[in-house]
Amino acid sequence: MTRPPVGWTALEQWGGDATRIEKLTGGVANDVWSVRVNGELAVGRLGTRSDADLAWETDLIRHLDRAGLTVPVPIPTTDGRLFADGMVVMTYLEGGPPETPADWQRVAEVLRDVHRLTLGWPQRPGWKSSTDLLHAETGTKTDLRAMPPEAVTRCRGAWARLAGRPASVVHGNPANPGNVRVTADRVALIDWDEAHVDVSLLDLVLPGNAAALDPVTHDIAAQASAAWEATVAWHSDYAVGRLAEVR
Repeated sequence: MTRPPVGWTALEQWGGDATRIEKLTGGVANDVWSVRVNGELAVGRLGTRSDADLAWETDLIRHLDRAGLTVPVPIPTTDGRLFADGMVVMTYLEGGPPETPADWQRVAEVLRDVHRLTLGWPQRPGWKSSTDLLHAETGTKTDLRAMPPEAVTRCRGAWARLAGRPASVVHGNPANPGNVRVTADRVALIDWDEAHVDVSLLDLVLPGNAAALDPVTHDIAAQASAAWEATVAWHSDYAVGRLAEVR
């Protein structure tokens, strides 16, 4: 169950001096701004996710942070909550997007750490994995009933080829350079709004095959990923293009 956000007045729960600074690009489902909280630069994200959904995401991020990965850690409200009224405030991470093959190889290594650390993680509330959709029709981001039967058959055919492969938390969109912050000494994955439990391989379709997948495995992963994105973005030109990649 989602709620209409109360708006940016929710930021007051992070302190009387908490303030918005500048709208950030890249947010699709959420309104994302740089903010200042307790005198420090941070990132505020306002959306319509349920409390259960945000609890899943913030628990995951804290788990990854404790394990030593660089992620945008939730900053608590003045009374200790990690989110309030659809808003999450997170630490700001410096860095730029991956630019070289070596950068993307470092991204692949971090993703494999995420997958290793989240084997057996519970599914995000209301979500379905790609292999769940072999039988289910709807999930938080998907509704196969809105698609033509031929398109559903093609997508399910791509997902069926993932059968038997390990599942974990997947970031959901790590191939987007805007979701990665690289510095000389670390790689940070940001924007975990699309994260959920799915076949780990889906995260490893990266530019230049940075994860060094063999040709057959890469083809399976690429088609399954294209099928997922077509389903999530159905009724858009982007979805039509992605579906065309699915044989």
